[in-house]
Amino acid sequence: MAVVFFIILTFFLIVTQTVIPPSFPWFVQCFDLLIIDILFLSLISSHYSIIFAIVVIGCVMDSVSGVPFSYHIFSYLWIYFIVQIVKQLLFKRSIMFILIISVASVFIQHILLLLSIFINQGSNAILEINFGLLVRQVFWGFVFIPSGIWLANILWRNWIFMTRFLQNRLFKNTEGSIERI
Repeated sequence: MAVVFFIILTFFLIVTQTVIPPSFPWFVQCFDLLIIDILFLSLISSHYSIIFAIVVIGCVMDSVSGVPFSYHIFSYLWIYFIVQIVKQLLFKRSIMFILIISVASVFIQHILLLLSIFINQGSNAILEINFGLLVRQVFWGFVFIPSGIWLANILWRNWIFMTRFLQNRLFKNTEGSIERI
């Protein structure tokens, strides 16, 4: 049932990323909303199957966004690995950790974008980059990524509660019908 939750969350964030922010002039160049999904997956699980899920999410976003292929895959994997290393070495799930990793995630994506531009167009193209965009995205990431993780955590806990309730109810109904036979 956890897989269903993450598929729904990922689908919702992909649709939100591609439809809603472009509709608002003040939110056109939003940070990547799937960072919320990647960070949430990184925080609640350390299993290797998450890497496969992150690669799939990255492939979908690379296909939808129009950036060079593997940009999202590599940025999401870097975010995941950095979270796992910091989580193992330093601390877990404090608000300071989430704020720092939120800002670092936006920076990781911009560093990979700058590297991609440098490789494709040379060093002169880097000087033409809109660094104001980076500042705006870091600000929005600082504001919305921690609150998005908090909201995803609430939804996750409600999802677990509802699925356990439904499983128990289904088990009791099944148990009652077996006793009648």
